[in-house]
Amino acid sequence: MKNVVCFGEVLWDLFPEGKKLGGAPLNVALRMKSWGLNSQIISSVGNDELGEEILMLIKQKGISTNYIQVNETFNTGTVSVTLNQNGSASYEINHPVSWDKIELNAQYEELINSSDAFIFGSLVARDPVSKKSLIKLLEFSKYNVFDVNLRPPHYSISDLELFMNLADFIKFNDEEIEEICSALGSTEESLEGQIHFISNKTNTRSICVTLGEEGAILLHQGNFYKQKGYPAIVKDTVGAGDSFLGTLLSLILDGKDANEALDKACGMGALVAQNSGANPHISEADLEDFMRQ
Repeated sequence: MKNVVCFGEVLWDLFPEGKKLGGAPLNVALRMKSWGLNSQIISSVGNDELGEEILMLIKQKGISTNYIQVNETFNTGTVSVTLNQNGSASYEINHPVSWDKIELNAQYEELINSSDAFIFGSLVARDPVSKKSLIKLLEFSKYNVFDVNLRPPHYSISDLELFMNLADFIKFNDEEIEEICSALGSTEESLEGQIHFISNKTNTRSICVTLGEEGAILLHQGNFYKQKGYPAIVKDTVGAGDSFLGTLLSLILDGKDANEALDKACGMGALVAQNSGANPHISEADLEDFMRQ
């Protein structure tokens, strides 16, 4: 069994109809667990009712809470989610909150050193405390996966470049890679050209770009792979990209063909978007039924 560790935010997504468990690293960890991997999450919640409820839910979903700190000073994170008429989400992310203050711990180093992949996003680097811990922990990882999530104003190009240089695998959406390439001086207009630009500039061999309903493109082991998207009746897009990434990584780490992995990842992202919230229960049989239809 492969071991994976995700680092970063665990929080409540606040929808008009109520709160749902979320945070991109947690969403990825939960989806990878559903594929049979041993998933762990390093994070922090507040010493409050919202934090207690998060810890209880994570335990119920079969992931250990041993690596989630309880912060006595800062509250559990919340994000206000607004959906447009197409179900696309925009976010108002509170700062500072508990997951901004993840402190270093020796047991984290041992955990990451024994993992097959260490997955982190750009949002957790917005605060110097968690950012410092992340940079240190990256020294212990064999395989670093950087999930780019551009949430204005919570990022800087210099931080993005730092983490891209430390990554073995980077995931963007099409708008994110275009913005970052432009900021770094690229004049490439084609998506393949932008991917090659980032790959050459950061020495990253695996790069994936999601294209919404149009599917995704993956550069992996020197080859490009492309998959069309699956039509979906979108409820909301929250967490769809996280489940896409969790599925793609799970299958690649398991040695599956890259085309198959990308195809199932596209299917999973679409199926999550048809459900409410970031972490609907979806079995492999559910996914196969959806893809056949």
